[in-house]
Amino acid sequence: MRLFASILLLLVLTGCQSNGSSDTASTESTPGAAGTQTSAAGDSFTGVVIETMDAGGYTYVHVDTGEEKVWAAGPQQSMEVDTIVIIGKSMPMPGFSSESLDRTFDLLYFVTDFGEGAAQAPAMGSGDPHAGAVAPTAPANVDLAGIKAADHTVAEIYAGKGELAGKSVRVRGKVVKALSGIMGANWLHIQDGTGEAGTSDLTVTTSQMAEVGAMVVVEGVLVVDRDFGSGYKYEVIIENAAVTVE
Repeated sequence: MRLFASILLLLVLTGCQSNGSSDTASTESTPGAAGTQTSAAGDSFTGVVIETMDAGGYTYVHVDTGEEKVWAAGPQQSMEVDTIVIIGKSMPMPGFSSESLDRTFDLLYFVTDFGEGAAQAPAMGSGDPHAGAVAPTAPANVDLAGIKAADHTVAEIYAGKGELAGKSVRVRGKVVKALSGIMGANWLHIQDGTGEAGTSDLTVTTSQMAEVGAMVVVEGVLVVDRDFGSGYKYEVIIENAAVTVE
């Protein structure tokens, strides 16, 4: 049924032209062209869902890409805040009006799906002052015993953050969580068995990738109190790190 609905959506999109787009009283109508449609540079957005709602058979999502916030709509489905989604840019609808929601969107992207492998957003840094911030625990099959420290342990990074902020640091540990392609980077959580609750997990962004359980040495500039917006604030984080898998 979902495949049929997606095909129907595409057929109506290509055949329906109007001066503006709006839904019907009972269900959202398939959008037509509201003005000139022009795809933005690149094929898609990747970002974090910060708001979601259902209306007229569609799920609407407000997505924070880290650079901008965009609205998109697709077939109605279960969607939670903090889900990572991929929004295609091929069907932009400027000035789309939804009667069910009683609002007009400056720009709304219609999609047949929200991307494969949607996942929860990276956990906020341990020690984060925002409610609900929980650092991941090491999976049962990841042994953190006997890890030899590099220049600093994870606990030392937290303890010395004031002194180390803005400086290059090297940390050895094991990957306990890995997420790829989020806001233009890969996100790794590194632990080495040191630290207490709130100071045992170090978040790293990088262009490289490592599997959960891998022993790695990460090197990069330590950033303190990094705020990405939408509640994602990190006490400490190493950004654009070089990652060596051992």
